[in-house]
Amino acid sequence: MSSGILYIVSTPIGNLGDMSYRAVEVLKSVDWIACEDTRHSKVLLDHYSIQKPLISYFDFSESKKAPELARRLKEGQNGALISDAGTPGLADPGYKLIEKARLEGIEVKVIPGATALLPALLLSGFPVHRFAFEGFAPVKDGAKRKWFQALSKEGRTIIFYESPHRILKTLAVMKDVLGDVEVAVARELTKKFEEVLRDKLSVVIERFSRGKVLGEFVVVFSVE
Repeated sequence: MSSGILYIVSTPIGNLGDMSYRAVEVLKSVDWIACEDTRHSKVLLDHYSIQKPLISYFDFSESKKAPELARRLKEGQNGALISDAGTPGLADPGYKLIEKARLEGIEVKVIPGATALLPALLLSGFPVHRFAFEGFAPVKDGAKRKWFQALSKEGRTIIFYESPHRILKTLAVMKDVLGDVEVAVARELTKKFEEVLRDKLSVVIERFSRGKVLGEFVVVFSVE
């Protein structure tokens, strides 16, 4: 029996209309779908009338679930991996399963689609000819400080993600290390209340200090 195929399927980062036709077709064709939060993914899947067995696959279950899913694929099942939003493996679970599939000789196909980093980069107005995506900022202040010090020497546009409960602290450390440089902060991309604010760090920090901070953030800056 030949192995099945593992599909890495990008899903919308907010607007459900950003789902591709190919992504819908693939998700309707597979035997199962692995996802971060089954309840969250069910909203998207119900929207497109996709009814498939869902398998929970998140950061802390990757090491345990990857071998199990690889076994299913080796048995001839076709499976899809999706994340809560965007492209699996990019600051989301997925790498260990993809690595396991490659080691086991299982075919992997990527169904491209939405990801937050490129819209944020284009909307930022910073140079796009050379850029680096850094995932999420480190959590601890010391590591965060060293991280920004290293990025200050990059000489290209930098993009990173941050959570709403850490964004103000991260921007404060960034200002302390880099000075009051210009930064673009995007939130709620593709949604009704999409917002991209580009200004000095001091202005951006003041803006997001006024009230409760909501939404997932993408930060873009350049220190050429």
